[in-house]
This record gives sequence, structure tokens and C-alpha cells, in this order.
Amino acid sequence: MQATPEHATVPDAPASWLAVGALAASSFALVTTEFLPVGMLPKIADDLAISQGQAGLSVTIPGFVAALAAPLGIAFAGNVNRRKLLALLLALLAASNILVATAQGVGMFMAGRVLLGIAVGGFWTFAGALGTRLRPGAQGVRANALILAGVSLGTVAGVPAGALVGELLDWRLAFAAAAVLSVVSLVTLLRLLPSLPPKAGSGLGDMKSLVTSTGPRVALFAALLIFIGQFAAYTYIAPFLHERVGIDGRSLSLLLLVYGMAGFLGNIAGGALAARDPRRTTLFMASLVGAAILLLPAVRAWPPVVVVLITAWGFGFGMLPISMQSYLFASAPGRAQAMQAVFVSVGQTAIGGGALLGGLLVDHLNISAAFYAGGMAALVTWLIITRPGSRQPAASRKTIPPCYPLEKGLNGDSAD
Repeated sequence: MQATPEHATVPDAPASWLAVGALAASSFALVTTEFLPVGMLPKIADDLAISQGQAGLSVTIPGFVAALAAPLGIAFAGNVNRRKLLALLLALLAASNILVATAQGVGMFMAGRVLLGIAVGGFWTFAGALGTRLRPGAQGVRANALILAGVSLGTVAGVPAGALVGELLDWRLAFAAAAVLSVVSLVTLLRLLPSLPPKAGSGLGDMKSLVTSTGPRVALFAALLIFIGQFAAYTYIAPFLHERVGIDGRSLSLLLLVYGMAGFLGNIAGGALAARDPRRTTLFMASLVGAAILLLPAVRAWPPVVVVLITAWGFGFGMLPISMQSYLFASAPGRAQAMQAVFVSVGQTAIGGGALLGGLLVDHLNISAAFYAGGMAALVTWLIITRPGSRQPAASRKTIPPCYPLEKGLNGDSAD
């Protein structure tokens, strides 16, 4: 059955860049909250009297919940005005942070992270593809890159700041600050984002057609592997740097800041490169992330080399969201909303699965094993995309103009 293009209705008038910025601010609050435990994992584990692998469930659980929330959001909230829906999800984000900050035990702590998973899955399903709707045409990729810049900024400022607050004061205060940030983001979004009625072509039928088509299926499998690899290692970056390299306290927070700053630059570079060639940009990103993660355990005795690899890893991670999103969108022309929902589901499953895999390896083997597994998974992504017989060979050689509207596909074809 032929899918209904998402843009089959009357095109929207361009919104202000402030509206795009409001979504970027919201994504910053979301990513800061999602990965806040990463920089404070040892302290959370000590306070709640659990292992570091069990504390890693604070990343695993939101990932799995978000994976379910994405398709359920399409099924049950697909007809809700996007502005109202996103505001509700940010309210859930604030509630999640308040619950975690005041948690008296691990059950209450994890319940707060479940609320976060609902917010994450819903937000990225409906907001992740809005850049091309708020700024139609050639500026759509730039708008999406700006929204996704919140991911890098969350890594640049949010996670390192949270780690510093947790080190100097208390990890609960970091989540309290994230709650305030969530409320500010909610107010900003309500003031700046215009009304966004739902459009056609965003149902479960479109999602099913994506996973049964060869090109999108290969791209989604690549996304699954790269996110598993990334988060099998990244979830345990603080314990690795502390226990294996001997970096802790403010030095650890500073190195996480370096990682985040490199990620911010990677997001900028990834947006520019992905607009020209999504496939090759994704290949470069996977190679950089995989190689850096794989080499870190081997060079842990040389801190300067560790810093270089952490920086390279951060740069690659910054490229990951926009390059992979561009590659996925280009593999499914005209179905951005449906692809975004599947991407969120697959990506969040991989985040949760990667964190779980890393936790099992940390608890039953050692931290280095989590890094070796993560690096290998990221490098296999490269093999999946380049394997003989994979789809879109012409697209891999075609140069896509800067800020090309990716709804038209890798080969420049309009949606049917």
C-alpha cells in the first residue's frame, strides 16, 4: 500500500528561528536529564547502595520505555496538536527530575526515570523532524541541525555541570537544577512555538512499511548498532576514567566538558557534511567513534593519549544524531515523521540495550570489556553500510547541495 507523504497537506509558512531555538532548548533539557547519571554513576550507586552496573539501569530503563513510547505516541497521540503535545512531554520531564531529586530509595528513583523515558520517546518522535516543517525548503536541514545541537550542548554543559555539582555538593541537587531547566524550557516553548496541527502520513502503517523496505531497514540496523556501541561504553565513561585512568573529581568534570565541546563542534561539522552526503558522513562518524572507544582501554596508561581519544570520540558522538538522522530520512523520502518515530524507537532501544550490555560486562567482567564491545559494535556499523548489495549505491556517490531538503531522498526523487 502506498504511503501518504507527510507533506501532502498545505505547506506551513516558515516559523521564526526563535521557535526552532525553543525546540533546541527543550532538547538540551531532555538530553541533560537523560544522561545526567553518566557523570555521577559512582556517587548514585554509593548513595542507593547498588552496584555501578545496576546504577546504569538509570540509562537503560528510560531507553527501553522511550522505545515503546515512540510508536505508542504515533498510535494514540498522532492527532494532537504538536505544540500541546510537546508541552505535556516537557511537564513530564520536570516531574521526572523532581521525583528523582527527592527519591528515598531505588524504586522511586527508577520510577522517575520511567517518566523520563515517556518524555524522551514522545519528544523525539514529534520534535525531531519538525525542523523541516518550521523552516520549509533549503533551511530545513539547518533547522534540524539546530534542534539536534541541543544534544551536543547537553553533553557540553549539562552532563559535565551535573557531574561537577554532584562532586562538589550532591547528585540530587543536579537533578533539582534539571527540574528548573525543564520548567524554563516548557515556558519558553509555549511562548515561542506556533500551533502545529498534525499532518497526514504519520501513522503506524508508514512505520511498518519502513521496516519492510530494504534501504530503510539497512539504515535502521546501522543505527541500532552504532547506538549500542556508543552507550555500552559512554554510560560507564566516568568509572572508566576514574578506575582505569586515575582521573577523578574536577579533572573528570573537565574532561567530560572537553568531550562535550568536541561534540558541539562535531554537530556543526556533521550538519554541514550530512547535507552534502549523508552516507559518507555516517561512515566517517562510525569509524571515528568505533576506533576511539576500542583504543581507549589499550592506552589507559597514557593520560595525554586518553584525552586525545576522548576528544575524538566526543567529536564523533556530536556527528552521530544529525548524520544518522539525515541518512535515515534520505532512505525514506517523504516519510520523515514515520522514520523519526522508528528512529526514536530503534535508537532508544539501542541506548537501553547498550547501557544494559555495558552494565553486565562491568559487573561480570570489567569496564574495559564494555569498551571493547562498544567499539566493535560501532565498527560493525561501517561494515553494514558498506556491505555488497546494500541499497543506495548511487546516492553514496552523489553530492547533495548544502541544506538540501532531505525529504526528497538520496537520489533527489520526490516522494510518491
